[in-house]
Amino acid sequence: MEKSKLQVTMKNLLISYILTGILLVILAFALYKFRLKEGQIKFCVNAVYIISCFFGGVIMGKNIRQRRFFWGLVLGLVYFLVLLGVSFLMNKGLNGTTNQIFTTMAMCAASGTVGGMIS
Repeated sequence: MEKSKLQVTMKNLLISYILTGILLVILAFALYKFRLKEGQIKFCVNAVYIISCFFGGVIMGKNIRQRRFFWGLVLGLVYFLVLLGVSFLMNKGLNGTTNQIFTTMAMCAASGTVGGMIS
């Protein structure tokens, strides 16, 4: 029985967030061990978003097998929307400038798309 595209998307989104959690734990250890500066931390957090969306896009493309770039883009955008929603709820508002928010959205969308195209 074939799974729906929504089920595949949710499964791959969960995988992406599990990868994000693992990478953030590694980043927290690096922060503790090496006393990273704020600029380095921001760079590493952005790298975590890019890596997670990229691998999510790769897995999404392999599972759906048609219009892979589009489904990678969808995964990246849904990843960003969940991230934005959780951030909004935790901070009781948006945290960051409009430029930072759109940059993060573009990074997630582009890395998911590239992952989908490579799959």
